Amino acid sequence: MQLNITIEVWKKKKWFVAKCPELDFISQGKTRDEARNNLLEVMEIQFEEMADMGTLEDYLAECGYERRTDMFVPLYKKIVSEQYSLRIA
Repeated sequence: MQLNITIEVWKKKKWFVAKCPELDFISQGKTRDEARNNLLEVMEIQFEEMADMGTLEDYLAECGYERRTDMFVPLYKKIVSEQYSLRIA
């Protein structure tokens, strides 16, 4: 099955943090690539376990995905990500 996701990578001091916001998975690494690869590995392991337990499709539905033939398609599409400076005090 095919699943399209977003991977965000953040730099936090000496570490890189990779996050998949649609599915709420997160990982880290010493480099950007290591963080991304660790995230993908964690997701693969979790998806295998969920598939074995029979809960994968339910989980993806809760995350806003719909199954279409051999692919899971998001029901919602991120349009833009913007950064703002907000005065708080």
